[in-house]
Amino acid sequence: MKIQRTSSILALTLVLGMGATPALGASKEIIQLQTQVQALQDQMSRMQQSFDERMGVMNHLMEQNADNMNKVAAAMTQLQNSMAKLQTDTSGKVDQISGQIQSLNDSVDELKARLNKLSKQLEDMQAAQQSLAANQAANQAQQQALAQAPPADLLYKNAVRDYNAGKNDLATQEFSDYLRFYRTTDLAGNAYFYLAEMEFRGANYAEAVKNYDQVIQNFPGGNKGASASLKKGFALIELGQKDDGIAELRHVIQRYPKSNEALQARERLRKLGVAATAASGRQGVP
Repeated sequence: MKIQRTSSILALTLVLGMGATPALGASKEIIQLQTQVQALQDQMSRMQQSFDERMGVMNHLMEQNADNMNKVAAAMTQLQNSMAKLQTDTSGKVDQISGQIQSLNDSVDELKARLNKLSKQLEDMQAAQQSLAANQAANQAQQQALAQAPPADLLYKNAVRDYNAGKNDLATQEFSDYLRFYRTTDLAGNAYFYLAEMEFRGANYAEAVKNYDQVIQNFPGGNKGASASLKKGFALIELGQKDDGIAELRHVIQRYPKSNEALQARERLRKLGVAATAASGRQGVP
């Protein structure tokens, strides 16, 4: 019943979200999230059906095991009574009865092991169901947040405007919000770059390197790729990681040989007294 109520709330949220999308100019991420939520809902339904079926089988098995244990206990009691009456009989009969008791004890241990295994399977299924429900709730919350987010182009323009005006705190918040709602768009690479630039200006070089890496690794074809690689090299040098910084600047020259960033990389390497390429290291600075 809890899953049915969750599904109903989810369906209503999707309808409301779809109605609000055109008014808020939401991007393709809403549609993607709606598809993911629907897939999760279908998966929850299938898992619930499987869970109910397996629970029925497990309950039946546990009832059978309980009956078997009761029968075994009764048999053991009967055998123990028989042993008391047959103490004066031959030792062979006593040994036979002792063997039967040992066999019954082994059967009890086996039944206990089966019950423990069934209990573990039940716990695993419940944990999987709870995890799936948590993921569904997280996706629903993200969809609701995205439906309430400002349009992507407006949020990005405001962030750039405040960045150019030197309002770093406000621009940082706006670029962070853009990445929270629209991290898969083409302009997300620019947002990471501008965040890195503000961190670089504030001498927070370690965080700047992380955001430059976001641009380099996730948006290699964007218009900030060369600049991000250049500034990452500068930041590494400022952090005292000179060898890594030099390698990054050489990478800029190799990958973007005719760019302005390549010229800046050459100039910085010249000031450091190292060659523009590793192969020409013994020939002096070009």
